[in-house]
Amino acid sequence: MNIFLWIVAGVLAAFFLAAGITKLSQSKEKLQAGQMKWVEDFSAGTVKFIGAVELLGAIGLILPAALDIAPILVPLAATGLAVIMIGAIVTHGRRKEFPPVAINVVILILALLVAIFRFGPNSF
Repeated sequence: MNIFLWIVAGVLAAFFLAAGITKLSQSKEKLQAGQMKWVEDFSAGTVKFIGAVELLGAIGLILPAALDIAPILVPLAATGLAVIMIGAIVTHGRRKEFPPVAINVVILILALLVAIFRFGPNSF
């Protein structure tokens, strides 16, 4: 189970690393012109904040356990990313953008899986 959780955490970290870097490195207008139409509902600062939190969450999924420094941060990061996914589901649902909701639900389930098992039976 430990290897499975590492794989799931790695996949989540890669996803959130890419998403966070994208939001931090591109303007709101460029994001809106692409596939992130939802950014029109938020200020540029909020979009950058979401990107920064995603980036920190990605780091928090891997580094604390890999370096054996405060490994309790791994399930906390997974919990925080689950909260972000709940916000994403609500945002896309309000905008009637249902394909992204399905993706967000899968990511939410994976984040909750890591959080529950790293807090509980497979903690570090």
